[in-house]
Amino acid sequence: MNELKRVVLFLPARRGLRGRVTIPGDKSVSHRAVLLGAVNDGPLTVHNFLASADTEATVAAVRALGVRVDVENGSDLRVYGEGWEGLREPEDVINVGNAGTLIRLAPGLVASCPFLCVFTGDASIRRRPMRRILEPLARMGADVAGRGGDSLPPFAIRGGKLVGLHHELGVASAQVKSCLLLAGLRAEGETTVVEPAATRDHTERMIAFAGGQVRREPAAGGAWSVSLRPVERLRLRDIRVPGDFSSAAFFIVAALLVPSSEVVVEDVGLNPTRTGLLDVLVRMGADLEVEMTDQSGPEPIGRVTARSSLLRATEVAPDEVPNVIDELPLFLLAAARAEGVSRLWGARELRAKESDRLASMAALLGGLGIAVKETDDGMEVVGNPGGWSGGRLESLGDHRIAMVGAVAGVASSEGVWVEDADCVAVSFPTFNAVLEQLGGETA
Repeated sequence: MNELKRVVLFLPARRGLRGRVTIPGDKSVSHRAVLLGAVNDGPLTVHNFLASADTEATVAAVRALGVRVDVENGSDLRVYGEGWEGLREPEDVINVGNAGTLIRLAPGLVASCPFLCVFTGDASIRRRPMRRILEPLARMGADVAGRGGDSLPPFAIRGGKLVGLHHELGVASAQVKSCLLLAGLRAEGETTVVEPAATRDHTERMIAFAGGQVRREPAAGGAWSVSLRPVERLRLRDIRVPGDFSSAAFFIVAALLVPSSEVVVEDVGLNPTRTGLLDVLVRMGADLEVEMTDQSGPEPIGRVTARSSLLRATEVAPDEVPNVIDELPLFLLAAARAEGVSRLWGARELRAKESDRLASMAALLGGLGIAVKETDDGMEVVGNPGGWSGGRLESLGDHRIAMVGAVAGVASSEGVWVEDADCVAVSFPTFNAVLEQLGGETA
């Protein structure tokens, strides 16, 4: 029997969205803090940890590897790392659920450990391409085996003595880069990853914060080279996780699209490799203010103020895509209200996310009456500044697509129905509550 999925109507915010909000902790930073904390030289407190389905899978994974993790004061975690020597062979398969970050980063963490780990996930994860991590890990010295000719989960890794490598990514991916850097921390010699365009650098920042030596420099043709050498010990100090910019982006864009709105997002991460959407929105004419408030930890933290704006079309080209990858559905929604024709290309990676996000956005915008032309690696959107009445969205279990549908609803004149709306818990369990705090409504 098929499980019933809750359908929610997101109503128009006729009085505007207004207020100050804080966003739950950054998902990417939360994942990395737990994984590196698991091999840290001593206990580590992770403040403002994001408790979501994805990150709870990471906590379960490190517990399966023999690491003690305690919850403290509601949103803080205490991770009792004892170096790589503290890791143990798991007694069962590690099931990552829907956590794409976990299934790509954790193999790099255990690739040097002399035991067997088997990784799997939900139906979406089992379709994710894994050869891009398994092939270079095998070159470094790990034994790997996976479904589909070592290309799909479930897959197994038996770790061992690693040697550093020079690896050029075919597709810019912070997850693949991070996997190889984590393996490189225990490899003989230097490990270098060359990415065709700069991607988010949370892993490099956290390794450096723990005392590791990471060298990041531009390479030919707009590429970037990231290198590190092995370390004996990681000595992380306690980490404060900033508010997740990718989650904050939904309210920033909602404020731009809904008349009479002013939203202030406090204590949000402002890592420049994550905030590319702000640059895109400013080009579109968005009324935004950005202020840095704390740079004491590995991640810069600040506030963003967004106000209702009349937007104009722009283009997002391949060199911008890596630093806007999770926010591209929001860019496409903003483009639907902009004057002119907006274009996105070089974003084929969106087809390999929790859903085919290009196809999902084409369906959403088309259902709102917006003219779109979907391409293999992008989309053209003919904006309608007059907006849309309403529609219905199949989220396909994709948390970000569901939240884009919610933003489309509060910016509509009649409301948007979102199927399987509860999937937002993957990254943002309190999304509806924050939206209602600002003046949004559901039915």
